Amino acid sequence: MIVKLYESNNNPKDIERIVDIINDGGIIIYPTDTMYAIGCHGLKERSIEKICKLKNIDPRKNNLSIICYDLSKISEYAKVDNATFKVMRRNLPGPFTFILNTSNNLPKIFRNRKEVGIRVPNNNIIREIVNALNAPIMTTTLPIGDDEIEYITNPELIEEKFGDDADIIIDGGIGGIEPSTVINCTNGELEIIRQGKGVLIS
Repeated sequence: MIVKLYESNNNPKDIERIVDIINDGGIIIYPTDTMYAIGCHGLKERSIEKICKLKNIDPRKNNLSIICYDLSKISEYAKVDNATFKVMRRNLPGPFTFILNTSNNLPKIFRNRKEVGIRVPNNNIIREIVNALNAPIMTTTLPIGDDEIEYITNPELIEEKFGDDADIIIDGGIGGIEPSTVINCTNGELEIIRQGKGVLIS
């Protein structure tokens, strides 16, 4: 099922329906400021496990990431020092993933590596959903195979390929193909471990 959403003036009933699906353990596909992503409630371990299986992610070896509405909630889910927080404040919302040490409020699956990626995308669609959910969304980009690029950028083709894996697909227009810039902040210093769309202001 596809639902068309916009950067502003969305029907509250559409947002409510999506939030209900997420709260019920459902899987959603949605736009971000980088690429289309697949995600679920960030505090529901079973749903997270489903996505890990879909993308062949081993949470003991790979970092998992969450989307927060803004910086005010980050300290609930991750440990962040003042210097790192200032850098995050300068760059978010934006196309960045900051890897931080986890707090105890995230499910056990995140604590396998004791690290979590934090995203606050510059995309009002997914942020509006996260705000209404009042919880983070576990997020990962759509699996990229050998198919044409349209299958991860065009919502109708995304439905054709991933419709059986998701409970709802949010059409926010044509998506991008460049991932976020990933910054490791777990050792008190900022290290760019993947240069993507964003240029970090330090």
